[in-house]
Amino acid sequence: MSDVRSRYTDGLKFYGTHSPRELLDTYGSPLYVYNEAVLRDRCRRLKNLSSHPGFGVNYSVKANANPTLLRIIREEGLVVDAMSPGEIYMDKLAGFSSDQILYIANNISQEEMRHALDEGLLISVDSLSQIETLGRINGGGKIMVRFNPGIGAGHHQKVVTAGKETKFGVTPDLLDDVLALLKKYNMTLAGINQHIGSLFMEADGYIEAAKVLLHLADRLPADVFSTLEIIDFGGGPGIPYHKYDGEAPLDMDRFGKLLHELMTEWSARTGYQGRFLIEPGRFVVAECGVILTGVNNVKYNGPNCYVGTDVGFNVLARPAMYDSFHDMEIYAGPAGMADRAEKEQTIVGNICESGDILAKKRLLPAMHEGDVLGILDAGAYGFSMSSSYTQRCRSAEVLIDLDGKARLIRRRETPEDLARQYEGLL
Repeated sequence: MSDVRSRYTDGLKFYGTHSPRELLDTYGSPLYVYNEAVLRDRCRRLKNLSSHPGFGVNYSVKANANPTLLRIIREEGLVVDAMSPGEIYMDKLAGFSSDQILYIANNISQEEMRHALDEGLLISVDSLSQIETLGRINGGGKIMVRFNPGIGAGHHQKVVTAGKETKFGVTPDLLDDVLALLKKYNMTLAGINQHIGSLFMEADGYIEAAKVLLHLADRLPADVFSTLEIIDFGGGPGIPYHKYDGEAPLDMDRFGKLLHELMTEWSARTGYQGRFLIEPGRFVVAECGVILTGVNNVKYNGPNCYVGTDVGFNVLARPAMYDSFHDMEIYAGPAGMADRAEKEQTIVGNICESGDILAKKRLLPAMHEGDVLGILDAGAYGFSMSSSYTQRCRSAEVLIDLDGKARLIRRRETPEDLARQYEGLL
């Protein structure tokens, strides 16, 4: 049967030897589907940004922590970060060693710091108070400090992670205080890092922020500079979410050229021989993931057409949280290709909340009950932000491997899974 709107995934052969409906029939709805070839391609694009010695890519695991995907990312030569004990566990389950994991901390307890230290990780902290805390429990050890370059970027205020209106980082004017605390606790500054925000589509702001961090490194005393092992510029490269509108992707050639020139010239001037890292999450995994769901209901409230699915904000939180845009594909159901004229439709989930909206008044071909809907670019901050709100079980996850075959990489949650935490307590 023909599909109504599927040009993008058709071009990628995204579903391999399967149709979207076959996948839903086999694994249930809603369903996260990932494509291994797309994931490996994105890892390689990032690795190829620069040939500078020491350049590397540090995947931000909060975007998607499925250990099968993490193993593929490790195979492609990326390292990872973690920001919780659970992410450490998943990183190591996927085969990453302690020296391949950075702990990017934010307002964590002494107990959590001790856990990361016991796991052999370098900890990045982002306040004078947290430097003091780590110094008390790890005096004489190594530390990484996150600075705030004062330049922010992102598609929504909630994902801007630098500048005056965020909780992140030590401002460069406090460098002397940082150095005093390091001396007080005899700590070695092994790394400096920053993160300006998420989803930048032009390289210039990122490069300017990187220059700020390198300028700060220039200010370090010679004995402190000599201990630097890592300079992490942070993440945030975006992807084109408006694919069917022809949105241009980030110019990776230009981004790579500017970044390579900056690292090469600065290293030649300063003699720095350590590692440079970038810290992407979304760029690595977003485009390798699609959510499949059935169209369960089409109704009108006055002139407004509502298309009901079982993808509530428990399955995909980004539209409700950030007003984020995800392109949609439509795979025809029993109605076939009849009556597919474009019209405004609001696509909603099954949560009893008025904010449970995936797309508001989106102009799309008319959908009918029994169609299959594909929600594109859901590999990042999709499953990782999902929940069991209203006690709905979290989705299964499937990987389309390089041979085009589907493989279950996370089984669908069950009510028994939800109840297991209460065993012996009732």
